[in-house]
Amino acid sequence: MLTYTVYSEAGGVGKTTLSANLAKAHARAGQDVLVIDLDPQEGSLTYLLDVEAARNEGGSDNLVRHMIGRPGGAFEDLIRTAEPGIDVLPSHNMLERLTELLLRTSEIEEQTNPDPEYTYPRYEQLHRVLAEARVHETYDVLIVDPPATTGDHLYNAIYATRNVVIPLELSGKGHQSVEGLQDIVAGLESELELEVGVLAVVPNEVKDTADQREYEAALSELGFSVPVSIRDRTSLFEGCWKQQVNAFTYVEEHRARKRQYELDTLAQFDELAAFINEQVNGAATEQAEVSA
Repeated sequence: MLTYTVYSEAGGVGKTTLSANLAKAHARAGQDVLVIDLDPQEGSLTYLLDVEAARNEGGSDNLVRHMIGRPGGAFEDLIRTAEPGIDVLPSHNMLERLTELLLRTSEIEEQTNPDPEYTYPRYEQLHRVLAEARVHETYDVLIVDPPATTGDHLYNAIYATRNVVIPLELSGKGHQSVEGLQDIVAGLESELELEVGVLAVVPNEVKDTADQREYEAALSELGFSVPVSIRDRTSLFEGCWKQQVNAFTYVEEHRARKRQYELDTLAQFDELAAFINEQVNGAATEQAEVSA
């Protein structure tokens, strides 16, 4: 099973848009995909993929209840289907209290455990829930979309997936991110005491300026895989958020005239998904053709 977290420490770099389009690209290659929305923000993957979610209903079952060991039903009942090949575990407002609830659970578990040396594995709870639900028997790909901050959401995502795909803005802010990428990965590995694989770094909103070409060269020199660079496609991605669809569906259903540069971007998502798959599974998946 291919598992990864789409993460950037900077907000607004296309993390959620990339997650949605990679899910679609994997599905187009014939893989069954589960995406988990760990971001408590309203403008999250749940919204973009337009799946039904009772996020404001406090009494409804949700992933956080399962992570703290107090599920309100079966794990399978949490999952919604966005479209054939793509299932979504939607966000819920209780995610805003994830750290507080995990700390409370940790305190109770450690006080009641007969072993005085017992330490509650707070960052391993998403992994436990997924293992108990045996998602690896149902899905080929797991993508987790946490918020762009460090903490329990991110650490649970990384522990469950062990791999990251990092979208990056090649601007002055992005330059700092390029310089700090190795520190970010090292920090995650140190916090979780495991090795984290960087499957790909994906420059986004690229305008091919001299500075951006310099930053891209710096990425390669640092040894990161940069299989594609996504050009500035503001109109396309704003349309996706407006219509609450991935880019493939937006071009197919909402563009009266197909633009070649947008078809080229869709082909890049297919190429990126195949590259990521090959990093873990060692073989390219069959890619569907993006036609004009």
